[in-house]
Amino acid sequence: MHESGQNDHICTDISRYQVTISNPSSVFLVSGGAKGITAQCVIRLAQRYRCKWILLGRSENAPIEPAWVRDSLSESELKKRIMEDLLAQGEKPTPMKVQKVFNTISSRREIQKTLSTLEQVGSQAEYLSVDVTNPVTLREKLAVAVERLGPITGIIHGAGNLADKLIEKKTEQDFETVFAAKVKGLENLLSSVSLSQLDYLVLFSSVAGFYGNAGQTDYAIANEILNKSAHLVKQYHPNCHVVAINWGPWDSGMVTPELKKAFAQRNIEVIPIEVGAQMLVEELSAAHHETAQVIIGSPLTPPAEALDPELRSYRIRRRLTLEANPFLQDHVIGGNPVLPATCAVSWIINSCEQLYPGYKFFRLENFQVLKGIVFDGTQANEFILDVREVTKTDANEVTFEVRIWSEKEKGKIRFHYTGLVELRQQSSASPVYNPVDNTSSKTITGLSLYQSKTLFHGLTFQGIERVLDINEKSLTMQCILPKIENKQQGQFRSHPFNPYTADVLVQSALIWSQHLHQVGCLPSEIQQITQFKSIPFDQHFWATLEIKIKTETQIICDITTYDSLGEIYMHLSGVKFTISKSLKFLEKK
Repeated sequence: MHESGQNDHICTDISRYQVTISNPSSVFLVSGGAKGITAQCVIRLAQRYRCKWILLGRSENAPIEPAWVRDSLSESELKKRIMEDLLAQGEKPTPMKVQKVFNTISSRREIQKTLSTLEQVGSQAEYLSVDVTNPVTLREKLAVAVERLGPITGIIHGAGNLADKLIEKKTEQDFETVFAAKVKGLENLLSSVSLSQLDYLVLFSSVAGFYGNAGQTDYAIANEILNKSAHLVKQYHPNCHVVAINWGPWDSGMVTPELKKAFAQRNIEVIPIEVGAQMLVEELSAAHHETAQVIIGSPLTPPAEALDPELRSYRIRRRLTLEANPFLQDHVIGGNPVLPATCAVSWIINSCEQLYPGYKFFRLENFQVLKGIVFDGTQANEFILDVREVTKTDANEVTFEVRIWSEKEKGKIRFHYTGLVELRQQSSASPVYNPVDNTSSKTITGLSLYQSKTLFHGLTFQGIERVLDINEKSLTMQCILPKIENKQQGQFRSHPFNPYTADVLVQSALIWSQHLHQVGCLPSEIQQITQFKSIPFDQHFWATLEIKIKTETQIICDITTYDSLGEIYMHLSGVKFTISKSLKFLEKK
């Protein structure tokens, strides 16, 4: 997954950033840059851009090894030599002592390998043994390095510590160890240079800061401070290329086979070193100059816990505004923006999922539109979502009854939407759908439907590519909805239920009623929505509407959406639409 947040400041001279990093006089200061993942990223950058590097780390560096270890390359041989040396000094070679010496030698070798590789690719590099949390020593050593290499024009802050424990087991020292490296380290790095001279500021953050993660409260806090710092620096220094990269777990030595298995169970993908390093290079291109924060990795969904048998109730309050939800301008009925019913569905589902991390939406039953939310100036300032747990089963399933309402006047309640949500710990496999026979050879383009008065939807919801077949019993259409930026989605994000692609399905009934019976219609009730997987953006999907009942006042139908192999994304059954010739307000004004 790769998401970005855009900053409002626009640079008017992009050309200068296309050459800055490749300038041989550019000097990058890199914390944690001589070992591990950060070192691999620096090497990849150096292969692309020949500039100078000041690498910081806490490890001591000794370019010349003792004679007794120079030809020992394997771990077993090196540890054997270490034990012999300890014995020669009259010390007992305990496993702890041997490991400590081994780690010191391995660390020095890795530092030397990084410096040697940078030199081989044509970059000049120096290593400074210094703790970034010590501002005095940091400034002293940097001053000497700057005299040799030149003024610092870029910073990459990759240093960090972990102290993973459940919060009730964490100590103040655990917090300080984690917090200081990230936050105090950044503060000290920025205070050692003039921000006005920086062309680049790259902060190695984590998806833990964006999503949170069990056992990493301190790490999540520290990384989220880096995220906010990136936006703040960008605000005051718009000419600087600033980015906080929220990395997921890397495929490095720290990720053991057991940990990989645990990640796989949570659908978390590890980042291959070569891929991650190359993505860093791409993030520093001029095309991403205005992007202050990116996420590279999978969402950190916590593992599901066993259900507590106690049934609880919750009340969640929410304010909705046009300004916070730009997509509403593409869903205007009768001159007023109207919240799509699918967004109300998304609101209900997401609220329930947030109560039970690790559980996934499977089914919504008896969804009703009681009084839609119309932004006509008289809408409520606040909306209340009441959630009541109805059942919990040994099969790790939980069902909620949900109502969304508002108070129009003091003491006068107005109900908007209701429904029953079922969450499951395990997803069900997607069944295969066999579409109804397409008997018509004449297709209708989606463009013609949106340009005519058949569909009122603006660009955000224009996902119908063409209608493949339409008759009195059914309609089949091919769809694709381009990716909608998060800012456009506002308070109604597309995970796990995608309200924007789902709204495209609802449009099938509008086409059917207008095309065959010259009447408008609006959704009022859905007996059941079953989702097997989310309908994606930027990919073709197909939908078939099947008419079950048609009267003078309503249509009841089923809608099924599926991929090119027929695997079902979602099935809507018992979808009720109110139809009337008087519903002319659906036409564009």
